[in-house]
Amino acid sequence: MKNSKLDLNQIRDRLPRHVAIIMDGNRRWARAKGLDILKGHDYVVDNTIEPIVDRCIELEIPYLTLWAFSTENWRRSAREVNGLMRIFRKVLNQKMEDLMKKEVRLKTIGDLSKFPKDIRERANDWMEKSKDNKKITVILALNYGGRDEIVRAVKKVWEDVSEQNKLRNSHLSPNEITNLILSEDFFEKYLDTAGMPDPDLIIRTGGAQRTSGFMPWQSVYSELYFTETYMPDFTVDKFDEALIEFMRRERRFGR
Repeated sequence: MKNSKLDLNQIRDRLPRHVAIIMDGNRRWARAKGLDILKGHDYVVDNTIEPIVDRCIELEIPYLTLWAFSTENWRRSAREVNGLMRIFRKVLNQKMEDLMKKEVRLKTIGDLSKFPKDIRERANDWMEKSKDNKKITVILALNYGGRDEIVRAVKKVWEDVSEQNKLRNSHLSPNEITNLILSEDFFEKYLDTAGMPDPDLIIRTGGAQRTSGFMPWQSVYSELYFTETYMPDFTVDKFDEALIEFMRRERRFGR
């Protein structure tokens, strides 16, 4: 549905290229309605996410990241974790069919190795199937934590330098190798988000005003937008409000 608040022809150059959403408030939304907490997660998958994806496609926003499961979420009750696994299966087995028709490219960030085998395989299958889609890249942050991402990146660097000898055989001096390894451009290639632009706008729903370890490396110049709205009620109109606020801000990047 066309939203009259934003006219693409007037704002094309001012929109973010990459929007990331810390999806919070599902359980509180469900409790407020007297529902089982899993109903909040279900509602977001069934009613909230796809309209936002559609809006990004309409506005030609090429990247959308959704933080769906953090490294800390394993601490929740076994019942809730199992319910979330069911919901992830629903996304990968049902919802991705519709998103594929819209030319959505799927990517993930986070450590998928902790998930059940069928979820890992299905996610990898969709990433391969959708790799040539051009409308939008939707990144699901699954078992994602910012500190965990950086630790895993450091381990990858160590493996490349120490085990595969990629740099030892490059005829660089030890000092040149050290300077290369410690450069931002080199290190970024080992992050989960390698090849993606940093998020211009990070939205957190649910009222909390913190990033909780989300993309600590990538978010240094991100604009932050906090809303009291729970994620199940985060409609396209609410999404547009965040975009309007983003476009009001002056981004200086340290200048």
